[in-house]
Amino acid sequence: MKAKLYGIGVGPGDPELLTLKALRVIRESDVIALPGEVPMDTVAYKIVVQAYPELAEKELLAVHMPMTKDPVKLEESHSQGAEVIANLLDQGKQVAFLTLGDPTVYSTYIYVHKRVEEAGYPVEIISGITSFCAVAAKLNIGLVEKAEPLHVVPASYQIEDSLKLPGTKVLMKAGKQMGNVKKMLIENDEEAVMIQNCGMPGEKIYRSVDEIPEDAGYYSLIIVKEKNR
Repeated sequence: MKAKLYGIGVGPGDPELLTLKALRVIRESDVIALPGEVPMDTVAYKIVVQAYPELAEKELLAVHMPMTKDPVKLEESHSQGAEVIANLLDQGKQVAFLTLGDPTVYSTYIYVHKRVEEAGYPVEIISGITSFCAVAAKLNIGLVEKAEPLHVVPASYQIEDSLKLPGTKVLMKAGKQMGNVKKMLIENDEEAVMIQNCGMPGEKIYRSVDEIPEDAGYYSLIIVKEKNR
């Protein structure tokens, strides 16, 4: 009988935001898959092990997910990850794949999930608290009210058109494009706040566009509120 693959969202960084369901399934799973070359070095591992120290005793599987937009390299890594996981499922081993935030929001896990499911294996997603909800809570602000729309935007791509949209804009994954993102926010006279490493060691809050450093780390998220113009 084939075992099941679980894609588990571990939240944005604070181990106390790990859900009870996520923790239960992690405990029950035979193998813990982590996105990276060294499992214990991954951010997801470091989050969960604080809440569940016994994670260190589990069978850990490294699933290499290169930080690239090269479709060939991405296809190769996703297919290899799915194949290794499928072999474990064939052995009757339940696999829990840990991913930051929620598995349904810009998660590298979902590409493996789809391939394993298409191969005929049972799969299940366990939601985690998203980074943008955690950032808003940390700042004690609401994301949207009344009829305001919410737009979640991958900021490493072109965002000029997105900034023209009504409502609140969440800019994620700016990465090396942070300098360009900041420049565009200034040019558009936007009001924005940013948190780097929300819920993690080294958390920093920037309450205006001018404060945002152009060399901000990967785990940085910007909230742009619509101004009353």
